[in-house]
Amino acid sequence: MTTYREVLGDPRFRLLFTTRTLGIVGDSLRITTLAVLIYAGTGSALLSAVAFGIGFLPQLLGSMLLGSLTDRLRPRRLIALGYLLDGAAAALLALVRLPVAASLLLVGVVAVFTPVFNGASSRLVAQTLHGDAYVLGRSLSNAASSGAQLLGLAGGGITVALLGPRGALLVAAGLHLANALAIRLRLPDLPARRRTDGSVVGQSWRGNGELLRGTAVRRLLLAQWLPSAAVTGAESLVVAYAGVRGFPAGGYGFLLACLPIGMLVGDVLVGRFAAPATRERLVAPLAALTGLPLLVFALPAPLPLCAAALLVAGFGFAYALGLQRPFLDALPADGQGQAFTLLGSGNMTLQGVGPALFGTLAVLTGTGPAMAAAGAAAVLAALWIATWYRPARAGAPTAAPEPVRAA
Repeated sequence: MTTYREVLGDPRFRLLFTTRTLGIVGDSLRITTLAVLIYAGTGSALLSAVAFGIGFLPQLLGSMLLGSLTDRLRPRRLIALGYLLDGAAAALLALVRLPVAASLLLVGVVAVFTPVFNGASSRLVAQTLHGDAYVLGRSLSNAASSGAQLLGLAGGGITVALLGPRGALLVAAGLHLANALAIRLRLPDLPARRRTDGSVVGQSWRGNGELLRGTAVRRLLLAQWLPSAAVTGAESLVVAYAGVRGFPAGGYGFLLACLPIGMLVGDVLVGRFAAPATRERLVAPLAALTGLPLLVFALPAPLPLCAAALLVAGFGFAYALGLQRPFLDALPADGQGQAFTLLGSGNMTLQGVGPALFGTLAVLTGTGPAMAAAGAAAVLAALWIATWYRPARAGAPTAAPEPVRAA
């Protein structure tokens, strides 16, 4: 069985993994700090919340209009440019006292390009790691992403306290610029995977249409989007739920930390210790596990039980590991980058829709029933997955990604 040590032994994956992890820390630090900075300047909780989420929705626009760039341009140039753009935006926010509207616009414009840069990195990982090593690479990346988000969000407060908001933004800028330099110096200048036929926008629309028209790819995309969107809707209500229930000060922060911790544990245990065939058989049960524990929020559950429910729900997110090889095998060889771009932007978009949907429901039913409804939606998504998903038989061959050839 492939091990994490073997996966990290690949120098190209190790570089992409390290820079992406540091990039998530920088993103989380920038998001938190900008929200603090805007709240301190305006006193508006609404504007602070908008600053926290402004980077999500524009990603869909970038995927729709620019997704083909992921396969049309050389990955080293594209990934380095992405980190450079993120670093420049954080530095500008730190060094120039922009109006609130201009700050939000800057972050939104950068977010338009984010799925393109991330898609290029994901495509390169898929070309670098083959077979079960690819799934373990995704597992390791998911676990590191959860840890990096926790570090960036928790460390954001400490960094702001020590350096001030603008100093914290400069730290975020430094992380991104260091990543850009590392990619430029250490990543081979590999070729693009698609000819530059037609316009970028036209090719992006056609490519996304072809991906979504294919039944297998469309189902696998939705399977990775829907449970996550539902659980994010429940997560967005944790602060309000803790307030309504009268939990101790800081109780909401404790609850919010439980979901990513559960995700980290699930990705490590299922990714490292479950055989490939077992991971694929566990897809529907683990997807159901993302929602079932949330049903306890319909009751006046005590704080420890709420924490346990969120931990178990986070563990269930390991279901996505069983979808990685089928998803990769279903993709066209010259459109992998655009597919990963669509996967990431769709996930971010629906994670914005989920809170809006279940937040509206909470106005009508209360926070607890709305969180339970979000859990029920995740369970329904799992039941839908079970109607069509058929894991490969143990020992059945799987298609390997096409190997990368140096330029």
